[in-house]
Amino acid sequence: MTIVDETTGLPERSVANTRTFPASVGLMKRSMVNIVRLPSAFVPSLVMPIFQTIAFAGTFFAITQIPGFPTDRSINWFLPLGVIMGSGFAGIGIGFATIRDLEGGFYDRLRLTPAPRASLIVGPLLSALVRSFIVTTVVFAVGSLFGARLTHGPSGLIPLYLAGLGIASIGTGWGLGLAYRFRDMRAAAIMQLTFFLLIFLTEAQTPLSVMEGWLEHVARINPFNQVIGLARLGFLDQPMTWNETWTGLLALVVIVALTMVFARRGLDKLSDE
Repeated sequence: MTIVDETTGLPERSVANTRTFPASVGLMKRSMVNIVRLPSAFVPSLVMPIFQTIAFAGTFFAITQIPGFPTDRSINWFLPLGVIMGSGFAGIGIGFATIRDLEGGFYDRLRLTPAPRASLIVGPLLSALVRSFIVTTVVFAVGSLFGARLTHGPSGLIPLYLAGLGIASIGTGWGLGLAYRFRDMRAAAIMQLTFFLLIFLTEAQTPLSVMEGWLEHVARINPFNQVIGLARLGFLDQPMTWNETWTGLLALVVIVALTMVFARRGLDKLSDE
């Protein structure tokens, strides 16, 4: 039997669905306003990747002398890594904000509103995507001033932005899932530690060809290695082919799906208590 909403004459399921997007946009706007009100929660995710890109490119400039290294500019190698790090922390920052809302009681009020549960995840996700777009644009602009160059024209930006947006989505799902389960700042340390481990246990700094021992084996099976490879496609002196692209996209889709399920189950558990 279909229950009809007396106000609109539509089935309740349809009414709920029409409210998901407006509620999500409202939560996204609130998150973006908080950037102005609490810049310390966003500025580090913008400054850190810029500093990291410049520092790594300068410190390890001789890495381009490795035989067969795919670019003659060290900043071309490290700029995509900076974007990945900044986008990841843009997503994890959403987890930090959610913890503050949980500790302050604001999240309880959100859960009492008629907004669908999905909006409590979609809204923060939209905010993380906007933040990732800002981070990627700024890091690329600053990197260009320090010598970074696209080797395949403007089309090389597409995989960079896709990788950044994907990592921001992963960070959001992971951060929200942990926030819902721990509900305090204990989750913050886990968010950061796991993200650092997953990113740096790849060819983030050096190519697989020069790695040795257990690190090489871990990096080869780490799906985040494919994501970093996707981000770098437009900056390397090698053809940008579909074979080089689909593995990174597949890794993003799978990990994003898993982290979103993790977040939703955490929210359901929180709401049922």
